[in-house]
Amino acid sequence: MNLKKMFEMQKTLDERIIKEKGLESKDLLPNTYVALDTELAEFANEGRWFKHWSKNQKPRTKIEHFCPTCDGTGDKNHDINLQYLEEGHAAEPYSKCQDWNGSGKIGESNPLLTEFVDCLHFFLSIAIKKGWEDAMNLPEEGFVEMKKKGFEGGLTGVFLEMKWMLLNSYMSKDQSTKKTRFSLAWALFLSIGTIGFGFTLEQIEAAYMDKNAVNHQRQQEGY
Repeated sequence: MNLKKMFEMQKTLDERIIKEKGLESKDLLPNTYVALDTELAEFANEGRWFKHWSKNQKPRTKIEHFCPTCDGTGDKNHDINLQYLEEGHAAEPYSKCQDWNGSGKIGESNPLLTEFVDCLHFFLSIAIKKGWEDAMNLPEEGFVEMKKKGFEGGLTGVFLEMKWMLLNSYMSKDQSTKKTRFSLAWALFLSIGTIGFGFTLEQIEAAYMDKNAVNHQRQQEGY
């Protein structure tokens, strides 16, 4: 995972937002921590592992998106035929939808991975604001060892430990430990993605690039 490139991209995005929103004189670090905490909750919601009250605890890793014209049927008369049938009229004959080559399916997305890289954006932003970029460079050996041992307390245990480390990297009065705790929070977060849910570093990087472009587009559109 090319962190150097991602830091450059994140810095460009952050600087654009600051300039366009007139935030040059604001201390945005507290907001960035709140934003990351919020995105972590959204990531957990898509992960679903902690929902002991639900029969469905499988992570949401695939959502199919269908053509709005034919609702995925491939028939451009689909919507009007639903209306005709309700009114007792004869249906129009099948006519191939010309949108999306008539396949009916636009594509698919991975909500869990999307929320993961939303979190990644804010990890990068915090590191940039604090000058902690080197804290996100982690030795690969640590992940190998963690994969062998597994997560103590399962996903819930490591998720809560990660949150504790992250919040203490902001709230702790001991300045000397803040960077270390941030680094540990990042290591646990990356472990959750790669070991807990099987994301590859290549997948994470590609998804980050895609979402970074979306975030720029949103700013262009006055988000």
